[in-house]
Amino acid sequence: MSLEGVNLNRGFFQFTMPYHWLNWIAWIIGLLMVIGGLVTFMLGGGFLAAFGFLLIGLLSPASLENDLYKIRKNAPQPNDLEEAALKNGHEMESWFFGRSSYSPTNDPNDWILSAPGPSTWNQDDRYAPDGDGSALPEHPTKVGTPIPATLSTFGISMVLFIILLAASLGMLILDEKAMIENGEVLAEEAAMKFAPLIMSIIGVIWLLIGYFQHKRQQQMIDTPTSLVRSVAVGSAELVGQVRPAPEKWINVVVDGNQHRMIPGCVDFQWQYEVYVCRKVTSTDSEGNTTTKEECRWKNVRSDQGNVPFMLHDGTGAIRVESGTFKKKNLGNFIKQWTSNHADTLRDHFKTEFAARLFSDGDVRKHRWTAYALRIGNPVYLLGMVKPRSRDEITNEGLDGTIGHTTISVHGENTPGMKANIQRGTELANLGKIRSSAELLIMPIVCVLCGICMFALL
Repeated sequence: MSLEGVNLNRGFFQFTMPYHWLNWIAWIIGLLMVIGGLVTFMLGGGFLAAFGFLLIGLLSPASLENDLYKIRKNAPQPNDLEEAALKNGHEMESWFFGRSSYSPTNDPNDWILSAPGPSTWNQDDRYAPDGDGSALPEHPTKVGTPIPATLSTFGISMVLFIILLAASLGMLILDEKAMIENGEVLAEEAAMKFAPLIMSIIGVIWLLIGYFQHKRQQQMIDTPTSLVRSVAVGSAELVGQVRPAPEKWINVVVDGNQHRMIPGCVDFQWQYEVYVCRKVTSTDSEGNTTTKEECRWKNVRSDQGNVPFMLHDGTGAIRVESGTFKKKNLGNFIKQWTSNHADTLRDHFKTEFAARLFSDGDVRKHRWTAYALRIGNPVYLLGMVKPRSRDEITNEGLDGTIGHTTISVHGENTPGMKANIQRGTELANLGKIRSSAELLIMPIVCVLCGICMFALL
């Protein structure tokens, strides 16, 4: 499947369904909740149907996401990039110790179209253009900017969620008012006074999430993408491929274990967590005692680091001072390891002792999760392009006659632009966006429904 066959302008409505089997299972569960709730609507099943639609909406991909997934899956990558990639899927490393590792089979931040492999890079001059000097196939100047559908499966599901939730809460208010009038329940004990508040809180939370997401994606859409060979000093948006700077890269050894190595990183984060379970005893108003087990992941330690890298967009490369960027989005984790035991007996007893001392629980699992921006990855950034010092240019052996060798990108904000680095191209990041109607208008309607319910009290 080629990008030429995909319409990046999705129009008014786009019906979407999950493309991952786990999401399919949950999506079907949501559908069964909707059917069961509608059948028992008069018996209070409206809430079940409403949250069924909520589940369907949250699991339905954006209007363009499904097509981009198919293109990414079928697009051939160079052999040397494939060899450098981490092995996808689940791998059992030790059945006896319960050790396994997992790398996602679908990375929404990876290349969608084929990218150049290291064998085609100019090893003598890292700033030189590729081939004929044209931009990479996935560069915004070639593929354009996608426009999401005004309504998608997500939008329709959320509309029905609002309608059913409002109707169910409205029925609850009317039923309890009738019970108060008949003397079956006291006004102070009625739960109906919380119904409008619940609706309003859901709408406000949804609106805040939608506002910040809309603000981020609108900045990405509105900012024109510069080509490296012609980028000027000042704020700029750049898209390209991560390639090594003179500082090379970091082979990250996660938590000091050589078996957990992520090679070729220019930016990384990892965290080590333990799954702690403890018994919690509670007593109700009638004196009945119940004991249940509560479990949660608890962070033990973490680390992060970076080195400068080159952003190459096909027309040339520019140096990126990664350490100056405060906002970074490395996307989904690239690898995760789990085990029933820590790496050493000392670590095992140390975490077990801490869990019993501070949480009154015991450790059931250990998990290490790594996030990284690696050599060959796609990268999108907004930053400040600044001149490099004469000493820096001379020390790198450059003559300073080519414009983009004399400048570098820094993570400095400007009015209206927040500097950031994201793994993935603009197309990959914008392929997950939703329309303004779905992000802003619908939550506003939800808040208004909650406010109107106060009139029923």
